[in-house]
Amino acid sequence: MNEKLKITPLPPSRLKEITVMFNPNSYSIEKSVSWDPSGGASATQRKFNAPALTFGGGGSRTLSLELFYDVTESDERVKDVRRETGKLVALTRIMADRKNPHPPVCKISWGRKVKNSDFPFTGVVTSLSQHFTLFSRTGEPLRATLNVSFREFLDPEKDLKDTDPEMTTYVVKRGDTLASIAAGVYGDPTLWRIIAEANRQDDPRRQQVGSVLTIPKKS
Repeated sequence: MNEKLKITPLPPSRLKEITVMFNPNSYSIEKSVSWDPSGGASATQRKFNAPALTFGGGGSRTLSLELFYDVTESDERVKDVRRETGKLVALTRIMADRKNPHPPVCKISWGRKVKNSDFPFTGVVTSLSQHFTLFSRTGEPLRATLNVSFREFLDPEKDLKDTDPEMTTYVVKRGDTLASIAAGVYGDPTLWRIIAEANRQDDPRRQQVGSVLTIPKKS
């Protein structure tokens, strides 16, 4: 059975899951990694053919799809391909939710989840173009090609755990100090500096209730 590519808007969005009409013939994944020259045009740097580089962080991946739609063989009496393409257009619009004034985050799934697979891919629509190529006698578009790009959307806490499984987190409760947290997680309140350094904190006594602290593994 040919499994179709699916685009699922994630909560709090109330949009329904989208199953594409035809699977793409190809897709592309792009990711940038920043390396910045350091040191400027110093006397030392001028002795080399290229400047030293400093890692500046990884950029978000971008998934690009070309999707084809055709309703010429549809059984519906009124044929208009925009009934299908409009579902993707909805992914570019702000949700009717004052707490989340942005378009929905989506999960793009295709095939089985295997190691090093690009799917499922979680991201937001950053560009969408529609090209209509066939029309009915009354002017309704019947065929369309859509080019859509999704930029990767990561949950920072989940990404931290994926990149460093030895790291964990702690939600601050009323009355907590770094010393009391260190006593609970390490069994030694004097190790509070490990938590302070991981979270770039200067005051070990003042903690905001509900904030999430990174708790590194005790060395």
